[in-house]
Amino acid sequence: MHGVLTPDPRRRLPGRGAWLHLAPECLDRAERRSAFPRALRVPGPLDTAPVRTHISAVCVNGARETPGSDTPGSKVDPS
Repeated sequence: MHGVLTPDPRRRLPGRGAWLHLAPECLDRAERRSAFPRALRVPGPLDTAPVRTHISAVCVNGARETPGSDTPGSKVDPS
């Protein structure tokens, strides 16, 4: 969709992407700095609601759950 950021936790969607920590404060800072339009080379602001929803769903009780985080010391890409 145009003008909307789409989370891609498995890193499989085609096209340009942007990295972001799974932390609401990092998303806030990226929005304040207009980092997404610059990184994705698009004009104008982008709707970050889907990314904010994804981050909220992944962060449980302040702990950031990432793929493979249930395996201590695991450095293997789970995708």
